Amino acid sequence: MPEVTRTYEVRTFGCQMNVHDSERMAGLLEQAGYVPAAPGADGADVVVFNTCAVRENADNRLYGNLGQLAPKKAARPGMQIAVGGCLAQKDRDTIVRRAPWVDVVFGTHNVGSLPVLLERARVQREAQVEIAESLEAFPSTLPTRRESAYAAWVAISVGCNNTCTFCIVPALRGKEKDRRPGDILAEIETLVAEGVTEITLLGQNVNAYGSDIGDRQAFSKLLTACGRIEGLERVRFTSPHPRDFTDDVIEAMATTPNVMPQLHMPLQSGSSRVLRAMRRSYRQERYLGIIEKVRAAIPDAAITTDIIVGFPGETEEDFEETLHVVREARFAQAFTFQYSKRPGTPAAEMPGQISKEVVRARYERLVALQDDISWEENKKQVGRTVEVLVAEGEGRKDDATRRLSGRAPDNRLVHFDRPAEPIRPGDVATVEITYAAPHHLLAEGPVKAVRRTRSGDAWERRTAAPAPAPAGVMLGLPTIGAPAPSAEPAGGCHAH
Repeated sequence: MPEVTRTYEVRTFGCQMNVHDSERMAGLLEQAGYVPAAPGADGADVVVFNTCAVRENADNRLYGNLGQLAPKKAARPGMQIAVGGCLAQKDRDTIVRRAPWVDVVFGTHNVGSLPVLLERARVQREAQVEIAESLEAFPSTLPTRRESAYAAWVAISVGCNNTCTFCIVPALRGKEKDRRPGDILAEIETLVAEGVTEITLLGQNVNAYGSDIGDRQAFSKLLTACGRIEGLERVRFTSPHPRDFTDDVIEAMATTPNVMPQLHMPLQSGSSRVLRAMRRSYRQERYLGIIEKVRAAIPDAAITTDIIVGFPGETEEDFEETLHVVREARFAQAFTFQYSKRPGTPAAEMPGQISKEVVRARYERLVALQDDISWEENKKQVGRTVEVLVAEGEGRKDDATRRLSGRAPDNRLVHFDRPAEPIRPGDVATVEITYAAPHHLLAEGPVKAVRRTRSGDAWERRTAAPAPAPAGVMLGLPTIGAPAPSAEPAGGCHAH
């Protein structure tokens, strides 16, 4: 326990699992007596980097950040720096060798050790490197400091049994381990009692849930059980894998009222030949068959996906197959990536690596097609009345436009005019969609109804408390829309 109140900041890169882990790191530090650094403060006493290893320049980015902190640390007695997450699991001793001013290195399996390692480094005055080879505790069993009062992540499994040739996650997170259904449901009930109304079930391969505990229908049963939790209004999950996406899951989605009409189903490539090279255990026909079944059971479902362009050996014909699937599936949105080598993956050593110029050109064609489809699909929403869960921080221009923002049940982003009556993040606004853009909807005009919720109450309680604001979480998540000036790397933990 620190003798004086020390401040902390967690900087997060990577997928939703990393965001979830960071909330646990913050919870552990606060339990140990640390407080979040105030926004705009000149540094924290403890800076924790929660790293991601799937990006091409992940290590350069980390060492760049660590380099910027070195002079600050030299000028600030007692400051500590910790590095955790996937890159720490992969690089271990390399981090301390390249950045000897780092105090603690910990892996994906021993998040719970962070406060002890910081204290040990402080007392012993030397770096502590502790990388567990297997999971010590599910992240959900650790204390937490959630970023949101109304929405929460719930990890149902960690690790992955797939061996996709572009992905290093299984090597760093290990084989899939499932939590017991009773533990998951108990956690969700606790969250609901605290005011949460939306939960997202989280796993590297979320719908393979049950393979570790020997029940192939465990995931659909879990969705159905979520439907019986009073006060739980919205259930989402990410990311599933087409291989494990079975009819009982579609039926559970369609018949459980609080499971939202939204599905994120990673495609990666529309070419069966490339899917084989990626070691993805489905083919184009199987993928489109799943989409067809989901649309038949849930006609209004918004389906999103991940696509990698320029995988080694991808021909123009292969790329055309991807465009064909995009036209057929009519995704509401696609997270598109330009393939880039990741050290340690089989794909990095494959012949037929494609030039950046060709990859870039294909990427721009794909984004242009998907933008057109996203816009057409969004235009179909005009005239519909939807319930929007009011969010915090979703609309960057909300203050200037006098609008609020939030998510419709199908997870589309909606900006709407601020009503005269008070409305809080976590409350629900009923609005009519009046305009569609490719990546958001507008509801201009009066709000039809405002429903105050327990989540809004929870947000009010949280903001009324004189606690310092939480440290920012910087997501390394992909963006959508017009191609950015720099190439987007492929994949990500969530890209399964």
